Amino acid sequence: MGLGAAAAGDALRGAVRGSGVRVRFAPSPTGFLHLGGLRTALYNYIFAKKHQGSFILRLEDTDQSRVVPGAAEGIEDMLEWAGIPPEESPRRGGPVAPYQQSQRLNLYREAAELLLEKGAAYHCFCTPQRLELLKKEALRNRQTPRYDNRCRHLSPKQVAEKVSQGADSVMRFRLEENSEPFCDLIHGWSKHVVANVEGDPVILKSDGFPTYHLANVVDDHVMGISHVLRGAEWLISTSKHLLLYRAFGWDPPQFGHLPLLLNKDGSKLSKRQGDIFVEQLAQDGWLPEALLDIMTNCGSGFADNRMGRTLKELTEEFNVSRIERHSALLDLEKLSEFNRIHLTRRIEDDLQRQELVAEVQASVEETYGSQVVDRGVLEKGYVEQVLLLRMGHISRLKDLVSPKYSFLWIRPSVPHEELQTISAEADKIGRLVLRLLEQPVAALTPEELGKDLRRLQEQISGTQYSGMMRLLRLALSGQKEGPSVAEMMVSLGPREASARIQRALCS
Repeated sequence: MGLGAAAAGDALRGAVRGSGVRVRFAPSPTGFLHLGGLRTALYNYIFAKKHQGSFILRLEDTDQSRVVPGAAEGIEDMLEWAGIPPEESPRRGGPVAPYQQSQRLNLYREAAELLLEKGAAYHCFCTPQRLELLKKEALRNRQTPRYDNRCRHLSPKQVAEKVSQGADSVMRFRLEENSEPFCDLIHGWSKHVVANVEGDPVILKSDGFPTYHLANVVDDHVMGISHVLRGAEWLISTSKHLLLYRAFGWDPPQFGHLPLLLNKDGSKLSKRQGDIFVEQLAQDGWLPEALLDIMTNCGSGFADNRMGRTLKELTEEFNVSRIERHSALLDLEKLSEFNRIHLTRRIEDDLQRQELVAEVQASVEETYGSQVVDRGVLEKGYVEQVLLLRMGHISRLKDLVSPKYSFLWIRPSVPHEELQTISAEADKIGRLVLRLLEQPVAALTPEELGKDLRRLQEQISGTQYSGMMRLLRLALSGQKEGPSVAEMMVSLGPREASARIQRALCS
């Protein structure tokens, strides 16, 4: 539901105050949440948690032409997936609902009327055609396009006449030249005299929708936002926003403008890059902990950078004064390293490991389906053993259902005669390997097991090492190519490897 006129007036007069730290993440629902947006949300979240405050999600959807259906829900889904859910949001509600700007139009209308009464705003009747001519003239003269403030000088009588005639109008804010400097939490003291470089900005469009400048100032005030942590691209607009706060007679929040998140080569993250969207990264099997870890590791705000930090550790170590001004360079090629660390941590945890077992079982069913003839490979004990044995070797859980590891789930059926064509000593090799797997050494690393297999081959006079490996690989996996035999044995575990060799070579 939207905000009624009476409620809008009450909201402007009764903003949430004295509520401690309150921060917000305010994206536009114009598509999928990307990594830059996730990082902004994360910094707001950990700042709020560090100061026992509240993290709010507000959707800035006043530009209805750019709104993508389902994007609003998707943004909140991804925040929850990442483990940084808001306390107040369109989905969860809260004391200053609604949290979607398109449902707060009466509030912005009331605010604009208040500025009009104060003489800080005025009606502008300039047509789009006139504004376009102004723009073209400025560009022709190699000047920055700006509104010439023509309607600022209309008398009350002229305004009344145009309104009575039904002329379309927007509402503009009167920029003052006496902008005051402000101290940004990250960039320090800053000042931009916006009246010298641009004309009076539109704050309320003819369709009743506000522009970003009015809506975000009004909402931050009404929602009691104490600190605004947003992208550095908004730094130059802050002086304009502070003029709005002063015109309303409101105390502004503290501002901190976060440096840009760039590719490792210094280029901008582009929405044309499929790998910057959080939803796609989630579908590709990357863990939320790994994404939060790599984004903070390449940035600043912490005493040092190290891999493997949890969200709890990020919150404890975060200090906004440590955020540096220069852009953060994100190297997504290192994401697999971060993911391996956090996946290992999940596997080591008894409760989380059980959840991973269920995920692997479902993935095996989906990937291999009817090829899984022996359902024993889907038993909890076997899958759990695979996870423990491959811990530290895989970057993503989905790696376990890649072709490289298909032998884990598809038990081969290889004719004994085919194995004997590789080596007439197939049965002898099988018995020797079974004896090796009965020893504790079989539980060691692939490197150690590889050495044992080389020593074992010395007892086989008529078969070279490479031939023995081809024979064992075929017996274990039914494949002629793949991981090393030692790695296969370690991945399968002594019991499963022995069972396969027993069935193939010693039947």
